[in-house]
This record gives sequence, structure tokens and C-alpha cells, in this order.
Amino acid sequence: MKILVVGGAGYIGSVCSELLLDEGHEVAIFDNLIEGHQHAVDSRANFIRGDLADREQIEAALSSTRPDAVMHFAAYALVPESMRDPSKYFRNNVSNGLNLLDAMLVTGVRRIIFSSTCALFGPPERVPIDETTPTRPINPYGESKLAFEKILGWYDQIHGLKFVALRYFNAAGATKNLGEDHRPETHLIPAVLKVALGQRANLEIYGTDYDTPDGTCIRDYIHIVDLAQAHILALGATASGFYNLGTGGGSSVREVVAACRKITGRKIDTIEKPRRPGDPPRLIASSEKIKNELGWRPRFQSLDTIIESAWAWHQKFPNGYDE
Repeated sequence: MKILVVGGAGYIGSVCSELLLDEGHEVAIFDNLIEGHQHAVDSRANFIRGDLADREQIEAALSSTRPDAVMHFAAYALVPESMRDPSKYFRNNVSNGLNLLDAMLVTGVRRIIFSSTCALFGPPERVPIDETTPTRPINPYGESKLAFEKILGWYDQIHGLKFVALRYFNAAGATKNLGEDHRPETHLIPAVLKVALGQRANLEIYGTDYDTPDGTCIRDYIHIVDLAQAHILALGATASGFYNLGTGGGSSVREVVAACRKITGRKIDTIEKPRRPGDPPRLIASSEKIKNELGWRPRFQSLDTIIESAWAWHQKFPNGYDE
């Protein structure tokens, strides 16, 4: 298939592009490189530098590449920032996403795989979280993703634009050449590993009084390769739908730190800080729906395996893509 990967220079988009190319698909990447990295763009892909805020740019990219489907990863994704600047999140994650959908309609592209999030559930009534769990986001980031999911539903009903929305829990880990390098780095596992590398003095733990066994937030970590495989399977979905993606297990912040200490063999100091607004205490996925309907089978479910792959990448690229 021919796939246009929007946001393909970012962490998840770059790994999905790599796996698509490995499987013989033709890939074009559309990215403005504000959050992404030029060095994360696979040399086998056709790279188009552009911004979803400019409707003409994305329409031109779709017209020139004529993809069978779009994978849409381009979004702002920092919960604390969304609590400070909601406008930035609604403009980019919703308004700019509409530019993409409308350009798809004009150019005759009728299939999209959407990078969604577990943040749209908010603090869940029960865990693990399945697709019937009520959506009650407690931050503008989650609200922006939920809004776009609803828009996708209407575009399917009215225009016949087929979609699969994949609701990630916590993506982590790396391939041999592609890893996690954000500006700034706010994700837990790479932040801990930067302490192990001596690039940070300590790890700040936000909130130690949650209703969890050790008082810190619990998250469901999914290996980036398993996540990418789910996107490729979604290309074969026969109907629109929503799928949760996780391993069904959860690890607390303290457990992640302990695993990183064990795997790196290095001292990792921590500092306890107050809770951040917008952080649910526990997010664990049920992925039974995508397993049953699309045949997804995660291969790297162990937290140690995820951290080992991330540590190998960070040791190889200690300064990330800046090298």
C-alpha cells in the first residue's frame, strides 16, 4: 500500500514508518519538524516538509502522493502544557486535524489511522479500561483527542471516510535505530535514563500520595514495536472503530525507577514533588477488542524488555537525534 504518515518524524510515527517500509509498503512522511527530527526520517521514505495549519500544503502532499491511507500522528501531547495553554492544543489537535480530513475528502483519500490516547478516559470507573469505559477527560489534551474522534465518526457517517482510532496507553522502548527524544523530555522512561546517563541530576516524581500501592501513578507501558504493528493491522480493518492499546499490566513510577536502576546498574536519584494537575492515578488497558477483531498480539510485554531496548538506544545515541 501507499501510506502518507503525518507526523512521521516523531517518536511513534518514525517507528511506524520504519516497520511499514520493512514490510514493503510505499511511505511518504509529512512533518513540520517542530516536534519531530529530520534524522528520524527513514531514508527510504519520501519526505515532505509541511504544516497541517496550512490546508494547501497538506492537500498538495495528498495530491502528489495519492496514498491508499493516512496515518495521523501529528499532535501536541503534553498534559501539563495543555492545562496552561489549551488554545494551542485545540488549534493543533482539532483545527489542524480538520484541515487534514477536508484535504483527504478533496483528494479522494478515504482511510485514516488516528493516533488517539487513553487520556480521553480521565480517572476511570474501573480498570482495566475497555472501549465501553465512559470518556471523561480531565485535561485539554485528552479533550482535544476525544473531540477529533467524534469528528471522525461524523465524517464516516456523512462522507464515508473510514477510520481506526488507536487509543495508546504509554508508548515506550526503541528499535535499533529509532528511539524517544522529545524537546523537552517529559516521558518517564527516557527521563529516568537521562539521569542514568548523567544528563540530569535527578528524576522528579510528581505525586506520592495517590491511591496506589506505593503512592505513585500507575501506567500501562507498551513497546513501540507492538504499537506500530497495531497500526499496520489497522490498515486491514473492514470497518471504522476504536481500539485500546496496552498490555493489561501496570507499573508505578517507583517501579519504573527501580527497573531502570537494575538494568542500567547506575544510581538514579529522585526528588518528590506535588501532584501535577490533570494526571489520573491509574491507567491500565484492556486490549481484548483489538486482539479479537484484528488479531493483534503484543510480543514485548515485559517492562524490563521495554526498558532494555530504550537503554540500548540511549547508550548508542546519548544526545538523541542531535548527533
